[in-house]
Amino acid sequence: MRLNPIGLIPTVVAILTPIMWLPALNHGGDALALFSQYMGMAALIAMAIVQLIATRWRIVEWVFGGLDQAYVFHKWLGISAMAFILLHDTIDADMRHLGGQNLLEELAETLGEFSLYGLLILVVITVATFVPYHLWRWTHRLMGFFFVAGAAHFLFILKPFDNSDPIGLYTAGFCVLGIICFSYRLLPARLRPSRRYVVESIESTGQVQAITLKPESRPMRYRAGQFAFASFHGAEPHPFTVSKAPSDDGHLRFSVARLGDFTTRLHRNLAVGTQVAVEGPFGHFEYRDNGRQQLWIGAGVGITPFLAWAQALGAEDSPVHLIYCVKSEAAAAHLDELKTLAHTKPNLTLHIHSSTTQGRLDAAALLALTGQNPSQLTVAFCGPKPMRAALKDGFAKEGVSGRHFKYEEFEIRTGVGLQTLANALFNRIALPEQIKNPLQR
Repeated sequence: MRLNPIGLIPTVVAILTPIMWLPALNHGGDALALFSQYMGMAALIAMAIVQLIATRWRIVEWVFGGLDQAYVFHKWLGISAMAFILLHDTIDADMRHLGGQNLLEELAETLGEFSLYGLLILVVITVATFVPYHLWRWTHRLMGFFFVAGAAHFLFILKPFDNSDPIGLYTAGFCVLGIICFSYRLLPARLRPSRRYVVESIESTGQVQAITLKPESRPMRYRAGQFAFASFHGAEPHPFTVSKAPSDDGHLRFSVARLGDFTTRLHRNLAVGTQVAVEGPFGHFEYRDNGRQQLWIGAGVGITPFLAWAQALGAEDSPVHLIYCVKSEAAAAHLDELKTLAHTKPNLTLHIHSSTTQGRLDAAALLALTGQNPSQLTVAFCGPKPMRAALKDGFAKEGVSGRHFKYEEFEIRTGVGLQTLANALFNRIALPEQIKNPLQR
């Protein structure tokens, strides 16, 4: 999956547009101060788009090429906005010919400082993935308040143009957009567009809890492989892949593994009859028969989209080899269901890979196992990110191009490589000692 240029190009254009008005404002020769002013405007525009992405409105998926890609862009756009703010704060934005400030303008200056330090703290919490998810989720909501403070700073601060000028109206328009989007996200889940479901059954399968939901109103229409945000009994919405193909009865099924505090509580406390609000569907990770050989790889709970794909697989579709990577068969979720599907669908071949006894998956070994031709192969993967990266590199060496290796960035929160950087620094510090003691490992 790649970011849709339909979203990237307009974002870049939106951030760069104020530049065309800047030359006319440089009356006093304060080019550096004017650049600082522009950095502040660029930050507000970027943050407004960040707030837009957070709404999960339909247009967001269409513009950015899937919600998974939108969230990746959301992260980097937020980091870019923080860089713009730091440049704006570091470079003196005061222009000599503007004169002194009144009380309102001084208040706006204070709001700017408040926004700067608040956003800086929250960005650090965001990229430091060792901070617990529930704490990050709570603090992430505060970003909108600091954006509002930054917008007020822009609207009331002393600057070389009026808010009624084209550049002022343009930037203020993005401020209004961001505030509207932030206000929408503050609404309770019941007031946002969602479908009403009730938990009909709960089944333990391997180390996963399969939760079947019955619609209480018009059911959600989705395609095999898509995901939705589910709010159980009014709790904060969490994303889950729908682990069954669409059916006439409108039922949904989520297969939930214990991956954090929330999912652990769900395993312990969820009961039949619980009310669930479902937002969606989202995602572009869906199967389309393109006439090529198919290799699907699901690791752990990453098998969930392939359950839906396998159920939706038509008799005339291309043959598929499904690799299910698990620690052991006892821990494998929906294994009996998959075996039944493989038995009833001649074009579906199931392979169970136990990492405990067989070690890591290897691209060359998988090609040898399935007898598939790399030049005619499409690989689809869902599972841990390190495994995905290793397999993608491995298949690339075997001749499977990157555009034929399909996956979804199903990580709502990701860092910026701080762990990798820390490991590199540690290794650099440790290297001299290793040189002194080459036999010590």
